[in-house]
Amino acid sequence: MDTDRFWQLVELARRQVAAPADADGAAAEATALLAARSPQEILRAQQILWDLMADSYRAPLWAAAYLINGGCSDDGFDYFRGWLVAQGRDAFERAVADPDTPVDHPTVRAAAEGGNELEAEDFLAFPCNAYRQATGRELPRDSFTINYPDLDPAWNFSFDDHVKVAPRLPRLDALYTA
Repeated sequence: MDTDRFWQLVELARRQVAAPADADGAAAEATALLAARSPQEILRAQQILWDLMADSYRAPLWAAAYLINGGCSDDGFDYFRGWLVAQGRDAFERAVADPDTPVDHPTVRAAAEGGNELEAEDFLAFPCNAYRQATGRELPRDSFTINYPDLDPAWNFSFDDHVKVAPRLPRLDALYTA
């Protein structure tokens, strides 16, 4: 398992659910697909997932999640990034590079209209669940590491501060405050 294969597995899982927004369904499909692989591949997928979580641990993306979900705790930011991984490589990489781009995602637009939150806690657990299915055991505690970077101090303000958020995420701000 490498990063490309990880994303291929995510895309295959996404194609197997009826609705593109069904991150929980994609998590179940990803679990089943990954459980068919070797325990070593499953462990590697777990590390890749948490490397992606560390790569996306950025204050601008947290501000975007805050706008999209109408608030965002530490856990909520994890669950939002789980949802983002479940949307596939392109959506994930675009959002990490430019946190205003989720505004282009149809599910984000629909969520804005319906007042729905975008979170996928189950997607964060799919390697653990796959390991349990494949081996009958829990994933070893020392099987992965996560090293979150420090957040950008230029974003050290309340994401409720419209005056500071709006010029930094203008398209998302317009969608969610209009």
